[in-house]
Amino acid sequence: MPRPRAGGGRRGDGLGAVPPRVYGDGERGRGLHSATSEAMAAPARVGLRRWLSSRAPAPRICVVGSGPAGFYTAQHILKFLATGFLCSTPSCPAFLPEHHDLAQVDIYEKLPVPFGLVRFGVAPDHPEVKNVINTFTHTARSDRCAYYGNVTVGRDVTVGELQQAYHAVVLSYGAEDNRVLGIPGENLSGVYSARAFVGWYNGLPENRDLKPDLSCETALILGHGNVALDIARILLSPLDFLRKTDITDCSLAALACSKVKRVWLAGRRGPLQVAFTIKELREMINLPGTQPVLNPADFTGLENAVKDAPRPRKRLTELMIKTALEKHREKAVMAQAAVPRQWGLKFQRSPQEVLPTADGMRVRGVRMALTRLEGSGDSAKAVPTGDMEELECGLVLSSIGYRSLPLDPAVPFDTQHSIIPNNLGRVMGVPGIRPVSFSEWEKIDAAEVARGKAAGKPREKIVDPQEMLQLIGH
Repeated sequence: MPRPRAGGGRRGDGLGAVPPRVYGDGERGRGLHSATSEAMAAPARVGLRRWLSSRAPAPRICVVGSGPAGFYTAQHILKFLATGFLCSTPSCPAFLPEHHDLAQVDIYEKLPVPFGLVRFGVAPDHPEVKNVINTFTHTARSDRCAYYGNVTVGRDVTVGELQQAYHAVVLSYGAEDNRVLGIPGENLSGVYSARAFVGWYNGLPENRDLKPDLSCETALILGHGNVALDIARILLSPLDFLRKTDITDCSLAALACSKVKRVWLAGRRGPLQVAFTIKELREMINLPGTQPVLNPADFTGLENAVKDAPRPRKRLTELMIKTALEKHREKAVMAQAAVPRQWGLKFQRSPQEVLPTADGMRVRGVRMALTRLEGSGDSAKAVPTGDMEELECGLVLSSIGYRSLPLDPAVPFDTQHSIIPNNLGRVMGVPGIRPVSFSEWEKIDAAEVARGKAAGKPREKIVDPQEMLQLIGH
């Protein structure tokens, strides 16, 4: 008998969590081989045995990953399955029969500690963002929720074993790697990914031994997102500010010895395409002891261009324009007097090569291609003009995005796009039973009748089962 199907879940709260991917269908609880118990960590064994031994008919759902996406999914399930549904129609992949009011959730996490991006991604000087941990803690303490840390899915327990033990498996394990630049020299000493650097100052175990070299005066961050601004702010913040945060002691000690006093943030496109938000920009502008360096020429004509832009984009651009003009005048008056540290935005520059020192060991700069924009707004593309420039720096941080990694050989993975193939969150290409509901048959029926009508027939039967399943989104 097909089991109830669960899935869906929220994307998160803007913390950049990867949307959950859902396994469902097939019959639960056919039993686990003895090898399963030997391979699994003790908490995982307890969780799986609890589900297998219980006679309650409640939906049993496994969430892989305890970051924002994982906890919001658990919260959503515990809240809405008490009323019998995750969405409003039986054809929705997240539908569950109404009599299920005791849904239970197990959360598996490869680290001993929970909360993912909230703990290891949010900047240490943004404690207000981390307050969401209080909500997650309330969820984890629910009698219907269990947390099992220090269990690596794909190593300690397979996805196939989880499928046997649960009605649904939600994959919300996030993006565990960084995108690479793909240019010569990016492996030189002094070049780091933003992910590794953020993990270093936030205490992510895998990055605790990073030991970035901060002995240079100029750092270059490639990227115009909030993570790029977070890194710039951490590099330039007064130590007294950081001492009051949960930044790691080893990071604080390294920053105390840092000689970095100038940070450039470079992006391929222009001011209208920056991905950071106004809150993070304002924090940088108001950072004590620092001077923003924005070129007024970069903003020529943008006042009119943003008149009809969405309000957030308009306000962000207006703040950059205001800062560029005001600081330009202040610079002329003060001649940069008594400003110990600087930061600035460089637009329409695309990195082509990380340049080495004479001994070929360390970074000394980056060769940048100047670009022009084709199109407008968020869809504008950066096209090289053929002109080049070199920007001197001793530290390069690549903040061009994260990417997911495969979890388990049994889970399909699109290596080109670094995603799990899915249809509205449901993992595609997974072996198992996926029954076709009568309402889904009616969709196939309607398609056959429509095709037949075009040919003057009662219907044109679809004879390929795969085409039938594609038609209804299986």
